[in-house]
Amino acid sequence: MKFFKIIFYNLILLFSFILLIELFFGYWFDKDNFGPYMREHRMKNQRIEWFNGDEKITYFYRKNYHGFRGRDVEPSKIDAIIMGGSVIDERYKPDQYTITGYLNEKLKKDYNITLVNAGNEAQSTKGMVLSFKNWLYKLKDFSPKFILFYVGLNDVKTKEDRNEKKIDSDGHLINPDKKEVLLDNFKSRSILYDAARILKFKYLPRKGFVKYDGKISENYKNGYKFVNYNFAKKNYDVKKLQKKYKKKIKNYIYRIDLLNEMSKKIGSKPIYITNITSTGHTEELFILNFELMKQCKLKEYKCIDMAKTVNGKVEYWRDGIHTTKYGSKLFANLIYEELKEILK
Repeated sequence: MKFFKIIFYNLILLFSFILLIELFFGYWFDKDNFGPYMREHRMKNQRIEWFNGDEKITYFYRKNYHGFRGRDVEPSKIDAIIMGGSVIDERYKPDQYTITGYLNEKLKKDYNITLVNAGNEAQSTKGMVLSFKNWLYKLKDFSPKFILFYVGLNDVKTKEDRNEKKIDSDGHLINPDKKEVLLDNFKSRSILYDAARILKFKYLPRKGFVKYDGKISENYKNGYKFVNYNFAKKNYDVKKLQKKYKKKIKNYIYRIDLLNEMSKKIGSKPIYITNITSTGHTEELFILNFELMKQCKLKEYKCIDMAKTVNGKVEYWRDGIHTTKYGSKLFANLIYEELKEILK
């Protein structure tokens, strides 16, 4: 009986000690803690094997402590970021073959600027707005010189509400399971759990390989069809498309304006970039890009109409949406031609 009492009292002391550590050093009352948000987009360290023909590269897909792809860097030291969905995150390719990687080759050389990848899978402008509220605003002294917004593609897929100001979850910034939300909130605020996760992130990458084949999918290749800009401009009736997609356009432009204000709030210059897939200028994407460029002219936003300049070829995409290394290089070059004029 005495033995069990000793164990019991020791457990009480242990739990009391843990409780004191959590209360004094934990993030329970920290307003800038991510809470249940960003659990899927931080401290990821996955070993990946990428191959394309004779080329084979083993790399680590890393999402650092602050949620960006790549090495650890203090938010206050970030020069610029690029935001977008999986077409910017590009976890399926080594860093050097991503749009961000190719842009950095030029930015480092010409301006001594490093662009940080802030892409998150499945993210539209809805997700970008939520990212500011639940992620970027919480980063200490975070004020990049400019932010590239790679927009349009995922907004085609978004379900729009009649009220453009209603912006719900997007890009898995928060787990849709309510029980998981409660657990994620607890984990992110615990100093001991956070410390354990940091150690795991730094020294214990996920076991085993994820393998990505860089070659073009045969199913996509066989069904390839690209609608170029000149065909779309000649054959689409803009007024009819404006009427057909009125609600989507209104909500999209509202979020574009909101991202402009949010960027200025942290002292950053927003730059919008139109994007494209292997289907080219479909009705919906064409009109969203058209309205974006119209708004840029009206509000004097800095914008790059990359989609307009792409002369689509089957080898630019591996599956119809995500680019091959050749597509990423081409897109980065097209973006940079206009970006360097803006940076002057």
